[in-house]
Amino acid sequence: MKGESVDFVVFNANIHSLDEGDHIHQAMAIRDGKIIELGPDRQILNKYRYEQSIDAAGKDIYPGFIDAHGHLFSYAELKLGANLLGSKSEEEMLKRVHEYQEKANRKIIIGSGWDQSLWGKSVLPNNTRLNEEFPNIPVLLYRIDGHSALINQKFIDLLDEADFEVRGGEVLLSNGKPNGMFIDAALSILEPYIPVYDSKEIRKQLIGIQKELFGFGITGVHEAGIDFDELELLKQMVGNGDLSLNIYAMLNPTKENRVFALENGVFRLKNLSVRSFKAYIDGALGSSGALLKRDYEDKPAYQGLCLMNSEELNELGEFCLDVGYQLNSHGIGDSAISIILDMCSNIYNRKPDHRFRIEHAQIVDPEDLHKFGDYAVFPSVQPTHATTDQRWVQSKIGKQRMTGAYAFKSLKNQLGMIALGTDFPVEYTNPFYTIHAAVHRMNNKNYPSGGFLKNEALSMEETLKGMTFWNAFASFEEGSIGSLEQGKMATFVILDKPLNRQSKFKDNFAWKTYIDGILVHSLE
Repeated sequence: MKGESVDFVVFNANIHSLDEGDHIHQAMAIRDGKIIELGPDRQILNKYRYEQSIDAAGKDIYPGFIDAHGHLFSYAELKLGANLLGSKSEEEMLKRVHEYQEKANRKIIIGSGWDQSLWGKSVLPNNTRLNEEFPNIPVLLYRIDGHSALINQKFIDLLDEADFEVRGGEVLLSNGKPNGMFIDAALSILEPYIPVYDSKEIRKQLIGIQKELFGFGITGVHEAGIDFDELELLKQMVGNGDLSLNIYAMLNPTKENRVFALENGVFRLKNLSVRSFKAYIDGALGSSGALLKRDYEDKPAYQGLCLMNSEELNELGEFCLDVGYQLNSHGIGDSAISIILDMCSNIYNRKPDHRFRIEHAQIVDPEDLHKFGDYAVFPSVQPTHATTDQRWVQSKIGKQRMTGAYAFKSLKNQLGMIALGTDFPVEYTNPFYTIHAAVHRMNNKNYPSGGFLKNEALSMEETLKGMTFWNAFASFEEGSIGSLEQGKMATFVILDKPLNRQSKFKDNFAWKTYIDGILVHSLE
């Protein structure tokens, strides 16, 4: 006679636990959202009484994928504005803006996603063509990285007597006048004039994004930088059940968010966790805002932008320790990364298990590499950035600095772990793109042939850990998610197809996705 009852069992499966021994099981029993036991089919099916059983038909099961660096609100806003992702030319970009406005009829047009490297150009554009196409309505178009924007003259006219000298930012000039390109901190000049989308519009888009993520088997996102009003919206949507996605939120270091941390400390509301801040040390490499130790190869006497100096960063680091929060610092250039590592050296002396992170860590000085291990600094990287940036990165930093560029294997070897994400909507949410880029160093079109800086590739096992257990560890959640083990939450994905390990890309989806034992997606 069968013994204790459970809610349901999954059997006839290849359950990749991704635990310490990387065990593979055939079946698991689940009750009250937790895994009760894993083992052979016969053992689980005969041992338990259950109301429901799921025949996985031999499919692969993994812990739910966690994206360690995404931007839910930026993605929502991209969907509400003119979507310029993948525009192959400036003309295509302008055409998309026209098509968007014909439907949306906005008073101020906002778009995002353009990338001049796809136009065969390395230099940033000016607003000459934008002015010709849109002479009578303000237009603001964010570059794909979100660290720069192109605006037309009509938008510039709104700025009136604004001071274009901004620390940590740059307004590009032609003949002594702004040519439409605003970079990093200079974007703050534009903010008072940017219309705010209605919260109902944002809510609708967030629910759609959640559905997209579940369809890929993504059950958690580390939201990389939110303001207080966005945190309030997340709390509402999580509280009323609209968002069941596991969200680990990094707060922007605003006054309101600091007060929230002081008053609430480590905060948890159902599937929303708040215990970290996001710091921005430099800009993006594609818009020449990343802070380098030496001049840009294509821009002599220029080393990028410093958005937060070491004194300010150290103060924020100390504040995080005082309130029990983690600090996750955006660092792309080798100089910015060095500044963060120096801060972490002081933090390590006070609290060795601080789990402070460097987000992106794209261009690391090889002489600084050991500091990740020495000071227990967690690298958080996006593999698809390497396969996207490979078209132009050497032209910006030179051949010598390519050693230490997108050095995922070297970074992983320092701490023994690495967090993997996408930086969506800068890149696509698709986790199978991430796997292919990390393991084979190629994009989904299998380019470049042979892989980009292939010696820095991660193994398949490392990549999967970097999308599950290591990401859980990087957010202090390793005790409940990230691997499929007895006592942990039943948060997992059943893949539609076997996981591709070949060098030729093959797409995949989730057949079923579960969070805490609840079905949140099914192809059936």
